[in-house]
Amino acid sequence: MAAIQVVMGFSTAIPPAQRWCIGLLPIAAAIVTWRFVDRSVAAIAALAVCIVFAAMAYLIAQHYRVSRLIRHLQNFAGTSPTVSRGERLAQSVATIADRLKAVEHRTSHRHAITGLPTREPLIERVMADGRGVLGVIGFMDFDRLCAFDPALGERLLLTIVDRLTRMLPEERLIAHVDRASVAIWFGPDVVEDAAQTELDVLRYALGDVVIDGDREILPEIRVRQARMPAEGVNAQAMLSRTLASLTVQPGAVVAVASPVLDLAALASERYALEQDLRQAIARGELEMRYQPLIDAGEGRVSGAESLIRWFHPTLGQVSPSRFVPVMEAMGLAHEIGMWTLNAAAREARSWQAQGLDALRVAVNVSGHQLDRDDMAALVARTLARHSLGAAALEIELTESVAMSDGTRATQLFDALRAAGVRIAIDDFGTGYSSFSTLRTLAFDKIKIDREFVTNVDTLRDSQAICQSIVALGRGLGIRVLAEGVERRAEYEWLLRHGCTHFQGYYFSPPLKGAEFVAFARDSAGLAKLLAIDPYAMRDRITERLTA
Repeated sequence: MAAIQVVMGFSTAIPPAQRWCIGLLPIAAAIVTWRFVDRSVAAIAALAVCIVFAAMAYLIAQHYRVSRLIRHLQNFAGTSPTVSRGERLAQSVATIADRLKAVEHRTSHRHAITGLPTREPLIERVMADGRGVLGVIGFMDFDRLCAFDPALGERLLLTIVDRLTRMLPEERLIAHVDRASVAIWFGPDVVEDAAQTELDVLRYALGDVVIDGDREILPEIRVRQARMPAEGVNAQAMLSRTLASLTVQPGAVVAVASPVLDLAALASERYALEQDLRQAIARGELEMRYQPLIDAGEGRVSGAESLIRWFHPTLGQVSPSRFVPVMEAMGLAHEIGMWTLNAAAREARSWQAQGLDALRVAVNVSGHQLDRDDMAALVARTLARHSLGAAALEIELTESVAMSDGTRATQLFDALRAAGVRIAIDDFGTGYSSFSTLRTLAFDKIKIDREFVTNVDTLRDSQAICQSIVALGRGLGIRVLAEGVERRAEYEWLLRHGCTHFQGYYFSPPLKGAEFVAFARDSAGLAKLLAIDPYAMRDRITERLTA
């Protein structure tokens, strides 16, 4: 009976008439075998017959299922039953694919993390409405968090999106349009001022502290808005430009009539500048200039600070204040820094070849270069490559960079000074160095920042700071140089109060290599700049005392 049940189970997919026929055949065969054959042999034969008929039933059932599937596909696709079975199946599959493609735009596009609609539904709504205000909110911490803790970045994103959705009405369309940005379509009934007010409120609320375990995070939120339609800009382009404007730092652009397009243009300009800067060295667009360093005590030029200049083929000379931050953000500080070091060492070697052996070249080093463990070795190899003695090189670091990592800076300073290279602290007075830090760092020169040098002859605050720095240098046995000296009165006041090393436009602007050599040899011209009229000085002192 078990064998008969197997046969009947396989045959359930067959039409009833065929099912009974297949089922009765093994039963009849079993009865005949049982009646006329030895019973032990009969049992085995009956089982074999049942297995054979079960296999037949399975094959018939599969055939029936395939035929039924083809008929269903024909009915759905509307194909003709007169063609062959293979052709009908191919036609059906193709027709179904076409129908799925036709309705694809109506399927729900949802972001995998936040569950918000993606940009496709947003673009459709914007195009359907034709006009209105689009707002964009950027979560600026997301990529930085994901760099070291992707799970934390996703949790922060979900928390902020949850806050956002609970603050907005249900009818307001919110879409997750970029990795860490969402867009809000205010529609045609909301004016720009109202939309901006709402975005400012959202920025304030979303920027509230987020608690994640024992960690408190203050998210950085930026908002932008744009109005549709904009002349010559479709919905997709408007969204892309608005997203691009998030990369511009707050306060970088003064608000104008079309803030979104201007911000987008700034982002585009920044990207183009990055691309050009990557190729500036290969194209020969970078050049060095040398601003003389003056030793008034000895009445001579003691060296020069090397200053990089970028001469762009279409933009002309690009200010260092514009391209240096881009260089550091792109990770090019080491590459361009090493190019600068090699160019300065090569120039200093040429000075020696021209008989100016006592000159020293000063090279600025960024904090990114300081992070390298092999910086001292790179400097040593550069000197060897150009056959330049270490005494001819001076490394300059800003005060904030020098004090940022005391242990690393101490190790680097010690290694460089042991090799004979001089160390100078640039922009002194603008950082936060302590006397204990100054004692632990071995350096040779302090440069007073130009902020305190400008109009030092008239500003009492600047006078007090400069006098303190000069006294500090004297107490530590370190040379003090005043940079940014642009007027004779500034030079005279600083000289009277103990500063004997100077740099600035009063003496000379940054010069090309050959021009610097000519300036260094013009001892008569320098003597005129350094000369002080004792009677004029006496009159100025008397005038101040009686004022």
